[in-house]
Amino acid sequence: MVNIKFPDGNIREFESGVTGLEIAKAISNKLAKEALSVSVNGETWDLTRPINNDAEIKFYTWDDEEGRHTFWHTSAHLLAEALQQLYPNTKFGIGPAIENGFYYDVDPGEGVVLTDKDLDVIGAKMLELARQKEQMVRIDVPKCDALEHFGSINETYKVELINDLEDGTITYYKNGTFTDLCRGPHLPDTSYIKAIKLTSLAGAYWRGDEHNKMLTRIYGISFPKQQMLTDWIAVMEEAKKRDHRKIGKEMELFAFSTNVGQGLPLWLPKGTMLRDRLETFLRKVQKQYGYQQVITPHIGNVNLYKTSGHYQKYGKDSFQVITTPQEGEEFMLKPMNCPHHCEIYKTKPRSYKDLPIRFAEFGTVYRYEQSGELHGLTRVRGFTQDDAHLFCMPEQIKDEFKKVIDIIFIIFKALNFSEFTAQVSLRDPNNTEKYIGSDENWERAERAIIEAAEEKGLKTVVEYGEAAFYGPKLDFMIKDAIGRKWQLGTIQVDYNLPERFGLEYTGADNLKHRPVMIHRAPFGSMERFVAVLIEHTGGKFPLWLTPEQAIILPISEKYNEYAHQIANVMNMADVRVSVDDRNEKIGRKIRDNELKKIPYMLIVGENEAAANSVSVRRQGEGDKGAMSVNEFIKLISDEVDAQTRSLYSF
Repeated sequence: MVNIKFPDGNIREFESGVTGLEIAKAISNKLAKEALSVSVNGETWDLTRPINNDAEIKFYTWDDEEGRHTFWHTSAHLLAEALQQLYPNTKFGIGPAIENGFYYDVDPGEGVVLTDKDLDVIGAKMLELARQKEQMVRIDVPKCDALEHFGSINETYKVELINDLEDGTITYYKNGTFTDLCRGPHLPDTSYIKAIKLTSLAGAYWRGDEHNKMLTRIYGISFPKQQMLTDWIAVMEEAKKRDHRKIGKEMELFAFSTNVGQGLPLWLPKGTMLRDRLETFLRKVQKQYGYQQVITPHIGNVNLYKTSGHYQKYGKDSFQVITTPQEGEEFMLKPMNCPHHCEIYKTKPRSYKDLPIRFAEFGTVYRYEQSGELHGLTRVRGFTQDDAHLFCMPEQIKDEFKKVIDIIFIIFKALNFSEFTAQVSLRDPNNTEKYIGSDENWERAERAIIEAAEEKGLKTVVEYGEAAFYGPKLDFMIKDAIGRKWQLGTIQVDYNLPERFGLEYTGADNLKHRPVMIHRAPFGSMERFVAVLIEHTGGKFPLWLTPEQAIILPISEKYNEYAHQIANVMNMADVRVSVDDRNEKIGRKIRDNELKKIPYMLIVGENEAAANSVSVRRQGEGDKGAMSVNEFIKLISDEVDAQTRSLYSF
């Protein structure tokens, strides 16, 4: 017999060898239908795997990330089986679940080139196989047997993966005619999968190495109900409309140039205005919390990043070292701002009376991203962080950490990010070698974050292995207007960089002490934040933030002079307005400017010029009638004042 402990603390006795599926059935038919996998003593298992010892269990359903991961991991195996039957010479790389769906990297064989037209055929084959209710059978074998099996069927990529594994038991799974190297877990059978959509094809170097063969990556998503797929397709259609690359082009916010280089955005005048207003907003908030602005260079001596550990950790992901021809000094494009801020701290002696010290910078950093990973503003090679580093005494950590949480709350409220989850990102307890610093310091830092989050009443999830290499962190995951999740805002506690840089302060006891460092970036990167904000709002920014609050549309060239005159008056009154004086019909001008998401369109002709007025149209609301120029200025001023009063009400 085994004792099974449930999340509510209840313990029930079952026969040894009981499976999670049998336990679920014993609890309720509803749970048996909805459970996708089970946690056994903290490890996610197949529902059909026997439990032979006392265990604490938790069931995962579609509502849990672990449950969806199990579902999509099984779907990847189903994709591979469909490919094997349709294209028998296919060789298989890896096929993991990802945040939204799954993919499989495959080598389709000599002369076979998969195209988007093939995706529906492959998806239909997957559904055909799913309906056959194929069991997902786990097989445990010695490493030598696994090598023999996959070698005998010429699965060279699987053989390479197995050779890299330690000797011992290897697990693989069989569904129908397909056998795959895998640790699991998986669904009990393929009939759980009721709806499938293969979404796209891409190229992917085997194991991410550009010297290896380019494989074909097939992306897909699947669901336990057809209606869920229908809803997902509707969300994706809306996402296309909100794509920041499309809207950014229509609104003339940013651009990319192959002459400048991939992943290096050019901020156009209107995009620069948008960024400037975001930065001004955050600067005002930070001023209230005692931050001091600093500026640091775009490059630094390599030794700076060797001291911090960034060179050893991220050297391969950074741009190559620049060597000066005269002195032979070695420099790098700045990958992080924090080492520079440590050096600013060291510019003079510090006392406990000075702490906490809060340095803030909108600092541009550079990371080398492979060209295939670049994506609009969300993945670039040069980006600006709204970075700040707080240097404090150990007993000040928690209060300072909570104040940073308050700043993040202010930003989320101002930009209408109402749904979010806080993720406590800790180091991987099974792989501590990849982190710097002592266990004692890590435990103190992790405890400070957890306690601060609890005291602020945050709803948190804990993720092991997601910490920065120098310290644990609190990451904020927001949900946008169409339900997608984005990581925005991060706070990190760091005992290690102050030690590596030899930072000190004189305590009340007149002895030298080591400060603790808090890293924080509420926006994260300005580029990525703007991309998320565009997609969250669909480009319809609040009036205080939008680059153009109004555009004046003269109905013919005769009224261009009047349009420019009142534009000057409005701009002097701090209303951001421009003139569309193209030689186009007024209907065309209205349609074109609707795409630019400008809140107000002001139409002027003979009547308006005679009365010193404008005919007002509100974005999405239509005609608002005529008003004088001064009345319109007051309308804008009152609306902006109402919005900004709430921004700084803290």
